[in-house]
Amino acid sequence: MSAREEILGRVRQALVDVPASDSTEVPRDYRRSLGIDRAAVLDLFAETVSDYRATLHRSAPDQIASAVAAILAGQGITRLAVPADLPDDWLPDDLDVVVDDGRLGAGDLDAVAGAMTAAAVGIAQTGTLVLDAGARQGRRLLSLVPDYHLCVISADDVVGSVPEALGRLDPVRPITLISGPSATSDIELSRVEGVHGPRTLDVLLVE
Repeated sequence: MSAREEILGRVRQALVDVPASDSTEVPRDYRRSLGIDRAAVLDLFAETVSDYRATLHRSAPDQIASAVAAILAGQGITRLAVPADLPDDWLPDDLDVVVDDGRLGAGDLDAVAGAMTAAAVGIAQTGTLVLDAGARQGRRLLSLVPDYHLCVISADDVVGSVPEALGRLDPVRPITLISGPSATSDIELSRVEGVHGPRTLDVLLVE
């Protein structure tokens, strides 16, 4: 018996005397929108992203490559791993690009300086980026293994609240929620970054 079968078996045993027709209505009257205008949503997103020790940059759609070049120059990074479907015109000409076609292992990704992906949704209230392995986002391994992550998100994909974000996502897709660089705290609450993921996170907001 697998652990899954054992757990489900215990749940079924616990419910054996509960009538099949017995159901509980889950209240879903919580607030779904922040009730603020678009500019305020984007300003809040910039503020909360910064609260998590990530750095937010802004760019026009036709200036992504130059913005990426400036960000990477500031980090001293010349070699990045990217998803196979990341647009070429997002990348500076002199960047050494490692394309992840799904065959790179954790050791390969650990050997590059960082990774660059897009995001599916950004949440202003929590400063969170949501990746769902969709277009331009690559595999979860790509955004979690390298020490540095540059994530590009369109202003059109930034929403105010978590309920708004969940409403945009497909519940059967794998979802990665990123709020700042990877971090943990010891028993004295001393924060340590990069223990199990990127130590540095840059966010490029395209508007």
